[in-house]
Amino acid sequence: MRFAKVQDLQTIAEIIGCEYVGDSNFPVYGMNEIHVVQEGEIVFVDHPKYYDKALNSNATIILINKDVECPAGKALLISDDPFRDFNKLSKFFNPFKPATEVRAKDAVIGEGTIIQPNVFIGHNVVIGKNCVIHPNVVLYDGTVIGDNVVIHAGAILGADAFYYKKRPEGFDPLVSCGRVVIEDNVGIGALCTIDRGVTGDTTIKEGAKIDNQVHIGHDTVIGVRCLIAAQCGIAGCVVIEDEVTLWGQVGTTSGITIGTKAVVLAQSGVSKSLAGGKVYFGYPAEESRDKLKQLASIKRIPELIEKTKNI
Repeated sequence: MRFAKVQDLQTIAEIIGCEYVGDSNFPVYGMNEIHVVQEGEIVFVDHPKYYDKALNSNATIILINKDVECPAGKALLISDDPFRDFNKLSKFFNPFKPATEVRAKDAVIGEGTIIQPNVFIGHNVVIGKNCVIHPNVVLYDGTVIGDNVVIHAGAILGADAFYYKKRPEGFDPLVSCGRVVIEDNVGIGALCTIDRGVTGDTTIKEGAKIDNQVHIGHDTVIGVRCLIAAQCGIAGCVVIEDEVTLWGQVGTTSGITIGTKAVVLAQSGVSKSLAGGKVYFGYPAEESRDKLKQLASIKRIPELIEKTKNI
């Protein structure tokens, strides 16, 4: 998330009430998660396992819960609870704005677009030309939709990320202030749910087609002309490259990449990144031919057991 105007290090420290290391006028352009953070932005880290990754990331301001040496050209924000303070910044720079009508006055709707009854359109939503938005669709604040997009009934775009920190008193959510971005010529089926990015964008690229009842997690990127069949569940921070096909009820773990033109057959579970141009099946998903050979071998186990009894 980029701020509306450039902030300085001292101002950011005052908002969250923490100490800082660096020039008080050090420019701060925004904030982001570690996998998408850019120069001039804040990233938070609260676990020793990720200290080095955060300090050596593209971030130039690191919100951290330990006194460490500040890398050259960067700044530190020293906090006893970076997760809490990252949420404070999200709420400060992107406060929740309650809706007062079903179609926000600041929403932009392109020429030729058809909005069916009972569609909710939040603040700062942008919808392109010649789209069809069917009944009972919900477009949360900040959603961006390109041209020639069809969204079927009951789809929900822009709900919060499923991202929590476990605390003694329960689960603390990471505040979501990113967007959902739908590019041109995308089709989204009935009852699909697409979560907004935490600080960046969840993106569905040009020409992708998504069947009914598919869930797509926060900050995930679906590539050009992908085909995703019904009841797939795609976790957060997944990259699905161009022209990938996921058949029905495929599920993925978070943070993986599925390569260009890969095909994942129905009811497979993807637990690690997959190379493009191949067909996969099973759980964990492996190349289809290998997996089918394994299943054929398993079927022979009773026969082999009977044979061993006669040895």
